[in-house]
Amino acid sequence: MPNPRKRRPIIAPKLHHATFLTLKLDEMASWYELVCGLTPVHYSDGAAWLTNDEANHRIALLTHPKTKKPVDKPTSAGLHHTAFEYAAFDEWLDNYVRLKDEGILPFMCLDHGMTMSMYYADPEGNGVEIQVDLFGDWHVSTEWMWASREFAENSTGVWFDSDKLVEARAQGVPHDEIHANARSGKYTPENPPADILLPEVY
Repeated sequence: MPNPRKRRPIIAPKLHHATFLTLKLDEMASWYELVCGLTPVHYSDGAAWLTNDEANHRIALLTHPKTKKPVDKPTSAGLHHTAFEYAAFDEWLDNYVRLKDEGILPFMCLDHGMTMSMYYADPEGNGVEIQVDLFGDWHVSTEWMWASREFAENSTGVWFDSDKLVEARAQGVPHDEIHANARSGKYTPENPPADILLPEVY
């Protein structure tokens, strides 16, 4: 029997970036700058490398003459979404308001218990999650995911209407109470999504 200790690297590498083949290089680069604050480190006729922090790139966009439109992407195996995190609830909700003013709306919103998350679709139909950690501490939120019966019984989360969150905050409801209300179903959308599948853009 193999030694289970050798199944993992002694020092684990950290996730650095995601790379996409695209038919819409300029549109994708502009979208990721608007939505996630990613700006080009290097931009060429066939590729762009984008970052929004100290890393040399977090998202890479590549074009290739053999790239084809995806067929039935929402139900095809593969990457569902990348995710970006705000450190504070107000920053996260302010970003929703900013994007709504630009005409960009999430296709689903879920309170997962350890995070509240809004999911957007980029111009190629790739999912992008914008989230906030509700515990403000990765160690605590990791422990909650591992140990809580609540997450074990519902790992998907509870749907919420982002506009109802904005309204509650305007009424002075603190963010921890907004989270509790969302978990209890107080901010459920009138027409919640049927499932977590990505929208079809082609």
